[in-house]
Amino acid sequence: MIRWPLGIKNDLGGLMVRARRRAGLTQGEVSARIGTTQSAVSRWENGHEEPRLSNLVAVLRACGLQAELLVDDDVDRTQIRQQLAMSPRQRLQGSMNVSRLRSVARSRR
Repeated sequence: MIRWPLGIKNDLGGLMVRARRRAGLTQGEVSARIGTTQSAVSRWENGHEEPRLSNLVAVLRACGLQAELLVDDDVDRTQIRQQLAMSPRQRLQGSMNVSRLRSVARSRR
């Protein structure tokens, strides 16, 4: 079972809407990026269905967010707010930096 940070599970749809809008994407654009339908994204955002974790992660990554922030036990809401406040360019740059760090760590193993 996933241990969600306080309040997140009750507002997954709202989180997805905010992330998508901050990224400047439509539901159709998000659905095309993750390989699902626009109606599925709409149902998740409106709370008619709860997305699977893999779909939630895919949506947030499509919007440039570090989805790991949602399932990490040590994350606080401030980190999530900081991610949502970033521009798409800043989120992309942050993701690229994380990828570089992971690549360096793998090469040292």
